[in-house]
Amino acid sequence: MENYLITSIIAATLAAGTPLIIVAMGELVTEKAGVLNLGAEGMMSVGAVVGFLLGFSGINPLLAVLAGMAAGCAMSLVFGFLTLTMLANQVASGLALAIFGIGLSAFIGKSYEAAPAPAVLPTPVPILADIPFIGPAFFNHQSLVYASWLLVVGVIWFLYRSRWGLVLRAVGESPSAAHAVGYRVIFLRYLAVAFGGAMAGAGGAFLSVYYTPLWSEGMVAGRGWIALVLVVFATWRPLRVVFGAYLFGGVMILQLFVQGAGLKLDVPSQLLSSLPYLATIVVLVLISRNVSMIRLNAPFSLGQPFRPDA
Repeated sequence: MENYLITSIIAATLAAGTPLIIVAMGELVTEKAGVLNLGAEGMMSVGAVVGFLLGFSGINPLLAVLAGMAAGCAMSLVFGFLTLTMLANQVASGLALAIFGIGLSAFIGKSYEAAPAPAVLPTPVPILADIPFIGPAFFNHQSLVYASWLLVVGVIWFLYRSRWGLVLRAVGESPSAAHAVGYRVIFLRYLAVAFGGAMAGAGGAFLSVYYTPLWSEGMVAGRGWIALVLVVFATWRPLRVVFGAYLFGGVMILQLFVQGAGLKLDVPSQLLSSLPYLATIVVLVLISRNVSMIRLNAPFSLGQPFRPDA
Protein backbone atom coordinates (compact mmCIF):
# COMPACT_ATOMS: atom_id res chain seq x y z
CA MET A 1 0.00 0.00 0.00
CA GLU A 2 2.82 2.39 0.91
CA ASN A 3 4.67 1.67 -2.35
CA TYR A 4 1.49 2.26 -4.32
CA LEU A 5 1.00 5.62 -2.62
CA ILE A 6 4.57 6.74 -3.34
CA THR A 7 4.27 5.57 -6.94
CA SER A 8 1.03 7.49 -7.35
CA ILE A 9 2.56 10.68 -5.93
CA ILE A 10 5.59 10.45 -8.24
CA ALA A 11 3.41 9.81 -11.28
CA ALA A 12 1.08 12.68 -10.38
CA THR A 13 4.07 14.98 -9.82
CA LEU A 14 5.46 14.26 -13.27
CA ALA A 15 2.08 14.97 -14.85
CA ALA A 16 1.58 18.19 -12.87
CA GLY A 17 5.02 19.49 -13.84
CA THR A 18 4.64 18.72 -17.55
CA PRO A 19 2.84 21.91 -18.66
CA LEU A 20 5.39 24.02 -16.80
CA ILE A 21 8.27 22.26 -18.54
CA ILE A 22 6.69 22.73 -21.97
CA VAL A 23 5.96 26.44 -21.44
CA ALA A 24 9.26 27.19 -19.71
CA MET A 25 11.31 25.54 -22.48
CA GLY A 26 9.59 27.78 -25.01
CA GLU A 27 10.19 30.86 -22.89
CA LEU A 28 13.82 29.83 -22.37
CA VAL A 29 14.46 29.75 -26.12
CA THR A 30 12.66 33.09 -26.54
CA GLU A 31 14.75 34.76 -23.86
CA LYS A 32 17.97 33.22 -25.17
CA ALA A 33 17.22 35.20 -28.35
CA GLY A 34 17.04 38.39 -26.28
CA VAL A 35 13.25 38.77 -26.21
CA LEU A 36 11.29 39.00 -22.95
CA ASN A 37 7.70 37.84 -23.46
CA LEU A 38 5.64 38.06 -20.27
CA GLY A 39 2.47 36.91 -22.01
CA ALA A 40 2.78 33.19 -21.19
CA GLU A 41 -0.33 33.18 -19.00
CA GLY A 42 -2.48 34.61 -21.77
CA MET A 43 -1.06 32.34 -24.46
CA MET A 44 -1.57 29.31 -22.22
CA SER A 45 -5.18 30.34 -21.60
CA VAL A 46 -5.95 30.73 -25.30
CA GLY A 47 -4.17 27.47 -26.11
CA ALA A 48 -6.19 25.75 -23.38
CA VAL A 49 -9.58 26.93 -24.62
CA VAL A 50 -8.81 26.26 -28.30
CA GLY A 51 -7.44 22.80 -27.51
CA PHE A 52 -10.47 22.03 -25.36
CA LEU A 53 -12.96 23.10 -28.03
CA LEU A 54 -11.42 20.65 -30.49
CA GLY A 55 -11.01 17.93 -27.89
CA PHE A 56 -14.63 18.39 -26.81
CA SER A 57 -15.77 17.90 -30.42
CA GLY A 58 -14.09 14.50 -30.50
CA ILE A 59 -11.02 15.34 -32.56
CA ASN A 60 -7.80 13.42 -31.89
CA PRO A 61 -6.15 14.86 -28.73
CA LEU A 62 -2.84 15.42 -30.52
CA LEU A 63 -4.62 17.49 -33.17
CA ALA A 64 -6.30 19.46 -30.39
CA VAL A 65 -2.88 20.20 -28.90
CA LEU A 66 -1.60 21.25 -32.33
CA ALA A 67 -4.52 23.66 -32.57
CA GLY A 68 -3.61 25.06 -29.15
CA MET A 69 -0.03 25.45 -30.34
CA ALA A 70 -1.21 27.34 -33.42
CA ALA A 71 -3.33 29.66 -31.26
CA GLY A 72 -0.44 30.38 -28.90
CA CYS A 73 1.89 30.92 -31.84
CA ALA A 74 -0.54 33.39 -33.45
CA MET A 75 -0.73 35.42 -30.25
CA SER A 76 3.04 35.44 -29.90
CA LEU A 77 3.41 36.75 -33.45
CA VAL A 78 1.18 39.69 -32.53
CA PHE A 79 3.57 40.35 -29.65
CA GLY A 80 6.50 39.94 -32.06
CA PHE A 81 5.06 42.49 -34.49
CA LEU A 82 4.57 45.03 -31.71
CA THR A 83 7.99 44.59 -30.13
CA LEU A 84 10.29 43.51 -32.96
CA THR A 85 8.84 45.49 -35.86
CA MET A 86 7.18 48.44 -34.12
CA LEU A 87 9.74 48.46 -31.25
CA ALA A 88 7.09 48.67 -28.53
CA ASN A 89 8.16 48.08 -24.94
CA GLN A 90 8.49 44.33 -24.39
CA VAL A 91 7.40 44.33 -20.75
CA ALA A 92 4.27 46.39 -21.37
CA SER A 93 3.38 44.41 -24.52
CA GLY A 94 3.85 41.08 -22.75
CA LEU A 95 1.64 42.11 -19.83
CA ALA A 96 -1.01 43.34 -22.26
CA LEU A 97 -0.84 40.02 -24.09
CA ALA A 98 -1.33 38.12 -20.83
CA ILE A 99 -4.36 40.19 -19.83
CA PHE A 100 -5.85 40.01 -23.33
CA GLY A 101 -5.36 36.24 -23.57
CA ILE A 102 -6.99 35.59 -20.20
CA GLY A 103 -10.03 37.70 -21.15
CA LEU A 104 -10.29 36.27 -24.67
CA SER A 105 -10.18 32.69 -23.43
CA ALA A 106 -12.88 33.41 -20.84
CA PHE A 107 -15.09 34.90 -23.56
CA ILE A 108 -14.57 32.03 -26.01
CA GLY A 109 -15.10 29.29 -23.46
CA LYS A 110 -18.00 30.83 -21.53
CA SER A 111 -20.62 28.47 -22.93
CA TYR A 112 -18.39 25.43 -22.28
CA GLU A 113 -17.80 25.99 -18.57
CA ALA A 114 -17.31 22.68 -16.73
CA ALA A 115 -18.34 20.62 -19.79
CA PRO A 116 -16.24 17.43 -19.72
CA ALA A 117 -14.23 16.28 -22.72
CA PRO A 118 -13.23 12.65 -23.44
CA ALA A 119 -10.44 11.51 -21.13
CA VAL A 120 -7.07 10.67 -22.67
CA LEU A 121 -5.73 7.35 -21.43
CA PRO A 122 -2.06 6.79 -20.52
CA THR A 123 0.31 5.23 -23.03
CA PRO A 124 2.49 2.70 -21.18
CA VAL A 125 6.02 2.20 -22.50
CA PRO A 126 6.38 -1.48 -23.44
CA ILE A 127 8.53 -3.54 -21.05
CA LEU A 128 9.58 -0.48 -18.98
CA ALA A 129 6.05 0.04 -17.66
CA ASP A 130 6.13 -3.46 -16.17
CA ILE A 131 9.14 -2.77 -13.94
CA PRO A 132 7.98 -2.82 -10.31
CA PHE A 133 7.63 0.63 -8.72
CA ILE A 134 9.68 2.43 -11.42
CA GLY A 135 7.41 1.41 -14.29
CA PRO A 136 4.10 2.77 -12.95
CA ALA A 137 5.81 5.92 -11.65
CA PHE A 138 7.78 6.90 -14.76
CA PHE A 139 6.57 4.91 -17.77
CA ASN A 140 2.79 4.84 -17.56
CA HIS A 141 1.88 8.37 -18.61
CA GLN A 142 0.06 10.22 -21.33
CA SER A 143 2.10 10.80 -24.47
CA LEU A 144 2.79 14.50 -23.83
CA VAL A 145 4.60 13.68 -20.59
CA TYR A 146 7.17 11.71 -22.59
CA ALA A 147 7.18 14.45 -25.23
CA SER A 148 8.15 17.00 -22.57
CA TRP A 149 11.26 14.95 -21.76
CA LEU A 150 12.19 14.83 -25.44
CA LEU A 151 11.58 18.58 -25.63
CA VAL A 152 14.09 19.22 -22.84
CA VAL A 153 16.70 17.06 -24.57
CA GLY A 154 15.99 18.79 -27.87
CA VAL A 155 16.31 22.30 -26.39
CA ILE A 156 19.59 21.42 -24.67
CA TRP A 157 20.98 19.94 -27.88
CA PHE A 158 19.79 22.86 -29.97
CA LEU A 159 21.13 25.59 -27.68
CA TYR A 160 24.47 24.02 -26.79
CA ARG A 161 25.31 21.51 -29.52
CA SER A 162 23.97 22.96 -32.78
CA ARG A 163 25.24 25.77 -34.98
CA TRP A 164 21.89 27.55 -35.08
CA GLY A 165 21.60 27.35 -31.33
CA LEU A 166 24.93 29.14 -31.10
CA VAL A 167 23.64 31.75 -33.55
CA LEU A 168 20.47 32.22 -31.50
CA ARG A 169 22.47 32.74 -28.32
CA ALA A 170 24.71 35.19 -30.18
CA VAL A 171 21.61 37.14 -31.20
CA GLY A 172 20.58 37.27 -27.55
CA GLU A 173 24.03 38.38 -26.40
CA SER A 174 24.87 40.94 -29.09
CA PRO A 175 22.33 41.47 -31.86
CA SER A 176 24.46 44.17 -33.47
CA ALA A 177 27.44 41.80 -33.78
CA ALA A 178 25.22 39.03 -35.17
CA HIS A 179 23.75 41.48 -37.67
CA ALA A 180 27.22 42.68 -38.64
CA VAL A 181 28.28 39.17 -39.70
CA GLY A 182 25.16 38.73 -41.81
CA TYR A 183 22.52 37.06 -39.64
CA ARG A 184 18.90 38.21 -39.84
CA VAL A 185 18.42 39.16 -36.20
CA ILE A 186 14.76 40.18 -36.41
CA PHE A 187 13.80 37.06 -38.37
CA LEU A 188 15.57 34.80 -35.87
CA ARG A 189 13.89 36.56 -32.99
CA TYR A 190 10.52 36.10 -34.68
CA LEU A 191 11.22 32.37 -34.92
CA ALA A 192 12.15 32.22 -31.24
CA VAL A 193 9.02 34.17 -30.24
CA ALA A 194 6.84 31.89 -32.40
CA PHE A 195 8.38 28.80 -30.79
CA GLY A 196 7.77 30.20 -27.32
CA GLY A 197 4.15 30.97 -28.18
CA ALA A 198 3.61 27.50 -29.63
CA MET A 199 4.98 25.88 -26.48
CA ALA A 200 2.78 28.09 -24.28
CA GLY A 201 -0.24 27.04 -26.34
CA ALA A 202 0.80 23.39 -26.05
CA GLY A 203 1.14 23.71 -22.28
CA GLY A 204 -2.33 25.21 -22.02
CA ALA A 205 -3.83 22.56 -24.30
CA PHE A 206 -2.21 19.84 -22.18
CA LEU A 207 -4.11 21.16 -19.17
CA SER A 208 -7.53 21.19 -20.83
CA VAL A 209 -7.20 18.12 -23.06
CA TYR A 210 -4.94 15.72 -21.14
CA TYR A 211 -4.52 16.75 -17.51
CA THR A 212 -8.08 17.79 -16.58
CA PRO A 213 -10.23 17.34 -19.70
CA LEU A 214 -12.59 20.24 -19.13
CA TRP A 215 -12.64 24.01 -19.47
CA SER A 216 -13.15 26.52 -16.69
CA GLU A 217 -12.20 30.15 -16.54
CA GLY A 218 -8.86 30.63 -14.78
CA MET A 219 -7.88 26.96 -15.03
CA VAL A 220 -4.31 27.94 -15.97
CA ALA A 221 -4.13 29.30 -12.41
CA GLY A 222 -0.88 31.24 -12.66
CA ARG A 223 1.17 28.49 -14.29
CA GLY A 224 2.26 30.89 -17.02
CA TRP A 225 3.74 33.25 -14.43
CA ILE A 226 5.41 30.35 -12.64
CA ALA A 227 7.00 29.26 -15.93
CA LEU A 228 8.44 32.75 -16.35
CA VAL A 229 9.80 32.65 -12.81
CA LEU A 230 11.33 29.22 -13.42
CA VAL A 231 13.34 30.47 -16.39
CA VAL A 232 14.79 33.47 -14.60
CA PHE A 233 15.49 31.93 -11.21
CA ALA A 234 16.88 28.78 -12.85
CA THR A 235 19.44 31.13 -14.44
CA TRP A 236 18.41 30.09 -17.96
CA ARG A 237 19.57 26.50 -17.40
CA PRO A 238 17.19 23.88 -18.83
CA LEU A 239 17.82 21.19 -16.20
CA ARG A 240 17.22 23.65 -13.36
CA VAL A 241 13.96 24.58 -15.03
CA VAL A 242 12.94 20.91 -14.99
CA PHE A 243 13.83 20.66 -11.30
CA GLY A 244 11.71 23.72 -10.51
CA ALA A 245 8.76 22.43 -12.55
CA TYR A 246 8.71 19.10 -10.75
CA LEU A 247 9.18 20.83 -7.40
CA PHE A 248 6.04 22.85 -8.12
CA GLY A 249 4.20 19.74 -9.26
CA GLY A 250 5.29 17.77 -6.20
CA VAL A 251 4.19 20.38 -3.68
CA MET A 252 0.90 20.82 -5.54
CA ILE A 253 0.18 17.09 -5.41
CA LEU A 254 1.14 16.86 -1.74
CA GLN A 255 -1.14 19.71 -0.73
CA LEU A 256 -3.99 18.17 -2.72
CA PHE A 257 -3.33 14.85 -0.97
CA VAL A 258 -3.39 16.53 2.44
CA GLN A 259 -6.69 18.24 1.68
CA GLY A 260 -8.19 15.16 0.01
CA ALA A 261 -7.19 12.88 2.87
CA GLY A 262 -9.03 15.14 5.30
CA LEU A 263 -6.06 15.46 7.64
CA LYS A 264 -6.87 17.70 10.57
CA LEU A 265 -4.44 20.59 10.28
CA ASP A 266 -4.96 23.93 11.94
CA VAL A 267 -4.03 25.65 8.68
CA PRO A 268 -6.35 27.59 6.33
CA SER A 269 -7.01 25.78 3.05
CA GLN A 270 -6.03 28.94 1.17
CA LEU A 271 -2.53 28.73 2.63
CA LEU A 272 -2.25 25.09 1.56
CA SER A 273 -3.31 26.04 -1.96
CA SER A 274 -0.61 28.71 -2.12
CA LEU A 275 2.17 26.37 -0.97
CA PRO A 276 3.21 25.20 -4.49
CA TYR A 277 3.82 28.78 -5.57
CA LEU A 278 5.58 29.76 -2.36
CA ALA A 279 7.79 26.66 -2.25
CA THR A 280 8.82 26.99 -5.90
CA ILE A 281 9.79 30.63 -5.53
CA VAL A 282 11.62 30.13 -2.21
CA VAL A 283 13.71 27.19 -3.43
CA LEU A 284 14.56 28.82 -6.74
CA VAL A 285 15.58 32.01 -4.97
CA LEU A 286 17.89 29.97 -2.75
CA ILE A 287 19.54 28.16 -5.66
CA SER A 288 19.95 31.38 -7.62
CA ARG A 289 21.59 33.50 -4.90
CA ASN A 290 24.83 33.51 -6.87
CA VAL A 291 24.42 36.89 -8.57
CA SER A 292 27.53 36.46 -10.68
CA MET A 293 26.14 33.18 -12.06
CA ILE A 294 22.88 34.89 -12.98
CA ARG A 295 24.74 37.65 -14.80
CA LEU A 296 26.89 35.09 -16.55
CA ASN A 297 23.90 33.13 -17.88
CA ALA A 298 21.43 35.95 -18.53
CA PRO A 299 21.25 37.01 -22.21
CA PHE A 300 23.00 40.38 -22.32
CA SER A 301 20.45 42.03 -24.63
CA LEU A 302 17.36 40.57 -22.94
CA GLY A 303 14.44 42.94 -23.36
CA GLN A 304 16.41 45.44 -25.41
CA PRO A 305 14.97 46.52 -28.79
CA PHE A 306 17.08 46.23 -31.94
CA ARG A 307 16.67 47.97 -35.28
CA PRO A 308 18.95 46.86 -38.09
CA ASP A 309 20.83 49.55 -39.95
CA ALA A 310 19.23 50.50 -43.21
